[in-house]
Amino acid sequence: MTYDAGAGPRAGIVDGESVRGLATGTTLLDLLARDELAQAGAGARRDPAEVVALADVTLLAPLPRPPSVRDSLGFLDHLRGCYQALGRPTDLHEAWYQTPAFYFANVGSIVGPHTDVAIPPGCAMFDFELEVGAVIGRGGRDLHPDTAGAHIVGYTLFNDWSARDVQLRDSAQGIGMGKSKDSASTLGPALVTVDELDPAALELSVTLNGEELTRGGLTGMDWSFAEMVAFASRGVQLVPGDVICSGTVPGGRLLEHVDTPDLARARWLRPGDVVSLRGGDLGAGGLGETRQTGLPATPLVPLRTGF
Repeated sequence: MTYDAGAGPRAGIVDGESVRGLATGTTLLDLLARDELAQAGAGARRDPAEVVALADVTLLAPLPRPPSVRDSLGFLDHLRGCYQALGRPTDLHEAWYQTPAFYFANVGSIVGPHTDVAIPPGCAMFDFELEVGAVIGRGGRDLHPDTAGAHIVGYTLFNDWSARDVQLRDSAQGIGMGKSKDSASTLGPALVTVDELDPAALELSVTLNGEELTRGGLTGMDWSFAEMVAFASRGVQLVPGDVICSGTVPGGRLLEHVDTPDLARARWLRPGDVVSLRGGDLGAGGLGETRQTGLPATPLVPLRTGF
């Protein structure tokens, strides 16, 4: 994980209720690039640079600025659920069955698992998404779906914060996700390596103000992580630290629970709302938990119109 015990960001490992730190200046991204993650972990367990209580540190995103983040749509039932909530037919265009769609998230807006998130200026329909991110440990290009999964070093929780009203405008402009996904994306609390995690056994959930909204896992994915990694690598070099995300676990965002055709009247995030993603216990085959509070938006400064 990446944490701050009061002297700035530092990489370390979780050991029960403690964090065992690596040398100052060491980052997880550097370790991935040098293929030294396992050795560094063993060194931190054997001879840590510091040992601090987990409860006394600020948890940051394990990769505060990854080289890239591709958010895929691995669950087609998630898309069907959105269509149904909006009163649309749930039949999907054939393109959804041909390749695992993705968009590029803003790596400059990555936040940690307990960082509060402000509603974007002018947004009245702010939402969250329950996802898992797979982190690339070994780069590659034009990977085969049968072997691409071996390039994944570990997993982390991912929250794709989304401005739904802005997304409607993005969709109308027809060039993909833009400002609707620009404000924040959560990674954390830790990068759990593949030797300590069985993705098929993960139990994932999201709560809003303590009330569970959905519970599920990764076994219902239509596109596997290996397929998503292989597709992402077509014609391009993936590098260590790239993040490929699962897409939303069905039911894991407010849009799927809209019960009115008038989106503006539906329940969206408000300042003070607390959103928590959960993926089991760290150190026990799980991904841990995020917990973040919504903050008020800054005032919207309008652009000129009508030209």
